[in-house]
Amino acid sequence: MKHIAYDYETFAKDLHDLAVSIPETFDAIIAVARGGMTMAHMLGEFWNIRKVFVINAIGYEDTQKLDSVRIFNIPDLEGCRKILVVDDIADTGDTLLQVMQELQSRYPEKSFKTATLFFKPDARFKPDYYVKKADGWIDFFWNEDLRRYNGEK
Repeated sequence: MKHIAYDYETFAKDLHDLAVSIPETFDAIIAVARGGMTMAHMLGEFWNIRKVFVINAIGYEDTQKLDSVRIFNIPDLEGCRKILVVDDIADTGDTLLQVMQELQSRYPEKSFKTATLFFKPDARFKPDYYVKKADGWIDFFWNEDLRRYNGEK
């Protein structure tokens, strides 16, 4: 499998490009943990959105896809109308599909949109907004950088 190193500078530029390409405003941001957490934090700062939440969805163990996606830690969205759900990549699309089904089921009166940095064209779920198409495994800096201090990689 092809591995692509994704450093902070590229991330910051891509996230800025994503942010300025989205033509709507939101009351809240939900990060799909863990991949969307850095994005949600920085987008919250950029757009001055203080309602930044996390939902947990586990669909991978390291680089191995699991048989099912486990979703928990669903946020309380009282007072929010328009919510942007962010994740680093729509790989198979299973995680975002399950997260969106859960959120829409729990909050049918809310409006949800999705954004990712990367999108694989054969994914089952296409985000509303994304920056790049991917054709391999992305080694995000948040997965790799601290490990270097332990002598890993």
